[in-house]
Amino acid sequence: MSFSLFVSRSSGTHSLRYVYTAVSGDIDFPEFTIVGLVDDEQFIYFDSNIMKAVPKTEWIRQNEGADYWDRETQKMISTHQAFKVNIQTLKQRFNQSAGVHTVQVMYGCELDDDGTKRGYRQYSYDGDDFLSLDTISLTWTAAKDQAVITKNKWDANRAFTDQKKAYLENTCIEWLQKYVGYGKDTLQRKVSPQVFLLQKSSLSQVTCHATGFYPKEVTVSWQKNGQEHHEDVDLGELLPNEDGTFQKTSSIRVTPDELKKNEFSCVVEHQGETIRKTLRADEIITNSEAPLPIAIIAAAAAVLLIVFGVVGCLVYQKKKGFKHFKASVEISDCSSERSTSSLLSSGSGSSSSS
Repeated sequence: MSFSLFVSRSSGTHSLRYVYTAVSGDIDFPEFTIVGLVDDEQFIYFDSNIMKAVPKTEWIRQNEGADYWDRETQKMISTHQAFKVNIQTLKQRFNQSAGVHTVQVMYGCELDDDGTKRGYRQYSYDGDDFLSLDTISLTWTAAKDQAVITKNKWDANRAFTDQKKAYLENTCIEWLQKYVGYGKDTLQRKVSPQVFLLQKSSLSQVTCHATGFYPKEVTVSWQKNGQEHHEDVDLGELLPNEDGTFQKTSSIRVTPDELKKNEFSCVVEHQGETIRKTLRADEIITNSEAPLPIAIIAAAAAVLLIVFGVVGCLVYQKKKGFKHFKASVEISDCSSERSTSSLLSSGSGSSSSS
């Protein structure tokens, strides 16, 4: 899959983001999930099986009480009902009656150290872009013909769209700042990567695996005889570890003859630190050697856990993923959005269909 779970975030930027996913059809996972992330760390989770919002980090668990979790749970239950309506509405628009189908929305805000604010909100259907909000023009962009009906209704309701922008510029940012304050010891920490060179056999590609680092901004590249090298290189996606750190890989295919005549090195740059690993027999871990370092095994296990926790995100990843549109989110008196009506309705607060 080419889509990265994480929205690109520059150094000195904090983000608050939610992903809602509704699925219909014969499935073996919850029909509705909500995942909330601060700086790409999952801090809250809800699904239609457990029917309650649960904390995923110690910093949110320790700083918010029962009232907060009750409010979040009630909002998420209401949103679940709205999405059940949405997915049936869109199945009708696309003339579908069977099969597995998904509706998603991803929204959130970002705050730079210099005070610059950004927000985004967009919908997808069956892994394709469907509808998004441009906060500059305060209009909705329809990516599919079937989205034009909703676009026209929401464009005509300026108060509805203004509320989205107001959330972005006020409530979302306020909660982001509060969350960053709660988790500052975790979210503002710096942890250097561990770097390993892995190879299945002498004839297979070599993978440079950087893991256990935080924050997530990292560069993994290759050099040949001290010069940048991009030929036969496959850069992997950024992935989360269970402890909130990150991992990334880059693989290179080099013949034994090329390796004898040239020096190839993996270069990992993180927070001003540079780690260099040269392709030598004593640096490469192969299947024939001792078991892989615990850090790598733990990272692989963590990926499986994260995949289950954010299964909704991965449904959308399957094709191309959310682009980073300039869009906004719905006004609320709490952290995640409140929705008591269909998210594809006119936006007037009624339960009218789209």
